[in-house]
Amino acid sequence: MELKPSGSLKIDTFSMRVGDIESVELDRLHALSLSVGWPHRAEDWQFLRESGEGFVALDEIGRVLGSAMWFAHGADFATVGMVITSPRLQTLGAGQWLMKRVFDKVVGRDLRLNATRAARRLYLSLDFQPEKTVYQCQGIARVPTTGWPANIRGDVRTLDARDIPAVIALDAAAFGVRRTALVEQLFALSAGYGLFKNGRLNAFALCRPFGRGHVVGPVVAESDADAVAIVRPHVADHSGAFLRIDTDMDKGEFAAFLSHSGMPVFDTVLTMSMGKRLANFAVGGASAPVTYGLASQTLG
Repeated sequence: MELKPSGSLKIDTFSMRVGDIESVELDRLHALSLSVGWPHRAEDWQFLRESGEGFVALDEIGRVLGSAMWFAHGADFATVGMVITSPRLQTLGAGQWLMKRVFDKVVGRDLRLNATRAARRLYLSLDFQPEKTVYQCQGIARVPTTGWPANIRGDVRTLDARDIPAVIALDAAAFGVRRTALVEQLFALSAGYGLFKNGRLNAFALCRPFGRGHVVGPVVAESDADAVAIVRPHVADHSGAFLRIDTDMDKGEFAAFLSHSGMPVFDTVLTMSMGKRLANFAVGGASAPVTYGLASQTLG
């Protein structure tokens, strides 16, 4: 596939040019995501800019009409996200043009992204391959009155700075690559709970402000019961408020817990990859750490 990007793109009766996402005011990025119904606040955009790199598409008078970002982890892997084009440009090739700009910056890396229904055709045309469905579960949180918690094997406590190395290691075991900088950045914005067995961290869940309320993620655990044990305190902390989690679990104890906690499935995205796949999806009965909740759809 020919992936040499041009520096401008003729769209309908006007031209677009590319700019660095760092050069654009946050309120203009916020307006872009609002135009497609995404919940990101200006603060969420700023966190993403601090965590990754990206481009914007600008028209002749400097209006922001599109964006695309990538988030590198090590030398061989990156996630891609915040690929947005304004509604008037979505069928005119702007998304593909932006993605080719990204490809020029991530040469040699394996890639992963989470595709909305509207974007799947674009990513298939760029040779991304489907992996698995992710369920966006959200709503007004409530603590289930029956059924949970089950007998917790271990001690659940809040996490602090001393736990960061263990969180990074457990996240790497589940996700497939080490995300040291990202986990440290998330930790600074998040409240966290961990499940400890014999003094060792076996599961964790972080929760931070995002969009309409708070988002729980990443969540890493070895079993549904352990995942419930570390997410339930976040549900209690935000009872009566908006809470969200993105998970690939559609059945089992953890999925049932989310539904009973006021977070039914609201929407889905499709995880897609280019190059080597990372084995971070749960397998029934597996005892190794797996990702029960994404950091976000953008970050994986």
